[in-house]
Amino acid sequence: MKSLFDPEVHAEIQARIENLTPESTASWGKMSVGQMCNHCQMPLEVAMEQRFLGGKKPGFMKRLVFKLYKPLMYNDKPWSKNLPTVRDFIISEDRDVTAEKTKLAALVTEFHQLKEVTAWPAHPMFGKFTPEQWGKMQYKHLDHHLTQFDV
Repeated sequence: MKSLFDPEVHAEIQARIENLTPESTASWGKMSVGQMCNHCQMPLEVAMEQRFLGGKKPGFMKRLVFKLYKPLMYNDKPWSKNLPTVRDFIISEDRDVTAEKTKLAALVTEFHQLKEVTAWPAHPMFGKFTPEQWGKMQYKHLDHHLTQFDV
């Protein structure tokens, strides 16, 4: 799996974000392009501790399920279409495409610039990830949604 920490991958993602337009439509799912750009900002913000997920910590059974699914977050297999979205990441109102693209591109660069960081916070649901896993997971999420909009 590619990593958002790789300079070539960072450039690829930035070019794909730039190719989004207000007329871009999803091949699957319910989000508009503005909503998707806003949604994609959230996992980056969580990783950089700029956003905190609400609610209580998962109980034993949820932690066990999350442990089983954790490798799917960063492995080489693409995510399936129409996966359920974490409640905190659902965007119901329309968003300005230009503004959301600009903010997403800035967050992607901010995350990419942290490639030398070795101590990352634990994910609120999945626990610890290595820096390599964080880079792959962020790429995989962005790739999933950019593919959704055919860019």
